[in-house]
Amino acid sequence: MPRLTIDSPLGRLCLVEADGRLTAVEWRGDVARGQETPLLLEAKAQLDAYFAGRRTTFDLPLAPHGSPFELSVWRLMSAIPYGETRSYGEIAAALAAAARDVGQACGSNPLPIFIPCHRVLAAGGALGGYSGGKGTETKRQLLVLEGALLI
Repeated sequence: MPRLTIDSPLGRLCLVEADGRLTAVEWRGDVARGQETPLLLEAKAQLDAYFAGRRTTFDLPLAPHGSPFELSVWRLMSAIPYGETRSYGEIAAALAAAARDVGQACGSNPLPIFIPCHRVLAAGGALGGYSGGKGTETKRQLLVLEGALLI
């Protein structure tokens, strides 16, 4: 399975590809050996542009693995525009589900940043949780980058 480890402002990330689609972003400190494919290099270029403030959307083939419910949550998360947020409750209402279930789906998102689970907040605008990097500090950094949260 092709992998590419990159350094980012959030730390070291490992991009994973299978069958010509991006399947995971792993938060890791080690360097994963792998094959630099055109897709992984393009994903790196798009992430670099995102972190530099020059890109607000991603245009990559994604293939996250999850349950039908998780996939429906991730589709709604992917529709949240750059610089905007939604609450767990808003997504839950759209799916006739519980906010806690939406939170669990966010936590199991295999493609953080590309599928922007950082744009989903708890009630009243509280950050809620974040499963990647340094947890809520990483979520805060992403929201500040996008202008959705002031320092």
